[in-house]
Amino acid sequence: MAGDGYRVGVMGATGAVGTTILALLHERGFPAREVVAYASERSAGRELEWGGGTLTVQPLDEETIQGVDVVLSSPGGAVSSEWSPRFTQAGATVVDNTSFWRMYEEVPLVVAGVNDAAAEAHEGIVANPNCTTMVMMMALAPIHRAVGLERLVVSSYQAVSGTGQKAIEELRAQAKAILAGGDPAAPAVYPHQIAFNVLPQVESFKDGDDYTTEERKVMAETRKILGLGGEVGISATCARVPVFVGHSESINLQTREDLSPEDCRALLAEATGVQVLDDPANGGYPTSIQTAGQDDVFVGRIRRDPSQERTLNLWVSGDNLRKGAATNAVQVAEILVERGWLLNQR
Repeated sequence: MAGDGYRVGVMGATGAVGTTILALLHERGFPAREVVAYASERSAGRELEWGGGTLTVQPLDEETIQGVDVVLSSPGGAVSSEWSPRFTQAGATVVDNTSFWRMYEEVPLVVAGVNDAAAEAHEGIVANPNCTTMVMMMALAPIHRAVGLERLVVSSYQAVSGTGQKAIEELRAQAKAILAGGDPAAPAVYPHQIAFNVLPQVESFKDGDDYTTEERKVMAETRKILGLGGEVGISATCARVPVFVGHSESINLQTREDLSPEDCRALLAEATGVQVLDDPANGGYPTSIQTAGQDDVFVGRIRRDPSQERTLNLWVSGDNLRKGAATNAVQVAEILVERGWLLNQR
């Protein structure tokens, strides 16, 4: 590691999250003396614009991964399962966006601004939560710290960019065909047409489970990040909607101590990475279009649930590519660097 900055790798650099990570490294002024873009063999040699210059995409092999200080990883779980350990063996610290490492006991699951200190205990890999979980944590963590959570029911409305670039292209092509008066091609990414539709399925159903893998992630990751035991009830329903960028969530939460809507607004207004937009009579509430391109998570429609004591309803929206994935990864890398927690700083 040179004194004038860090050698930073971006794994999955040509994907939707990877390209956002590259943009944010430049935008946020991450102390990088060099950025190395990694992708599949078929993308090797491709030129990517970055920081006023270009990066040549590198393949993943034992030679190219040497000498990297920190890796921001978003290549898919199978690739990360193989190459993240190889990077750590070569001395790099990996901040991983895939689902593969999140529930390993020895891998911290970190939301910057929520549980930063957890990153110190890493053994080479720090995991980013699922984008749906991430957006929700920004609103829930301040409430949990203040009054405690007793029960949580969340329904998500998730943008297609959470699936990747092919899903974005499928939605665009279907919408274009329908608006032109034609019939869209048969769906390839999702089990049904996504344009002008809502699918009550995000990811897959495992044998014998009525909940999707996405819903299981949201429930399990929430417990790990907030340190919740089985005494806190959590239920999730995740839906895919015809939106390009921006996940939204309807959250029904019961707290151990009573929290009024007014006090909840005041609490969240002071929280890091959160903006309260709650003037519904005048159209003041978060929307996906409004939050796209923003690093903060927006919260509105804060109101009491009249059917249950100590219970509030919230509407939360956030950019799933930024705070939901790329921004958090860069923020975690910043924490590791600033606090001297990289493997090669120990």
